[in-house]
Amino acid sequence: MAKKSMIERERKRAKTVARFAKKRAELKNIIGDASATAEDRAAAMAKLHKLPRNASPSRMRNRCAITGRPQGYYRKFGLGRNKLREETMSGNIPGLRKASW
Repeated sequence: MAKKSMIERERKRAKTVARFAKKRAELKNIIGDASATAEDRAAAMAKLHKLPRNASPSRMRNRCAITGRPQGYYRKFGLGRNKLREETMSGNIPGLRKASW
């Protein structure tokens, strides 16, 4: 099980990303717009740099929904490899079963 502080930190980051998503998208559009003036782009970049670092989605870390484990994460299920195996073996994930050949 991951430390509670790490799990909470990730939750806080997710809230920050959601809160600033619209503003970040608008600024990114201005920066990427070819018809915008150089001054507008520079101002948009300055505003983007002033946003909190944790507002960037790339700073988020995928973690297991049950244990908070950061490694061995399966994006499709939202679980770490250990819990995915346990849930599969108990039949809690529809359509997924252990391979045997």
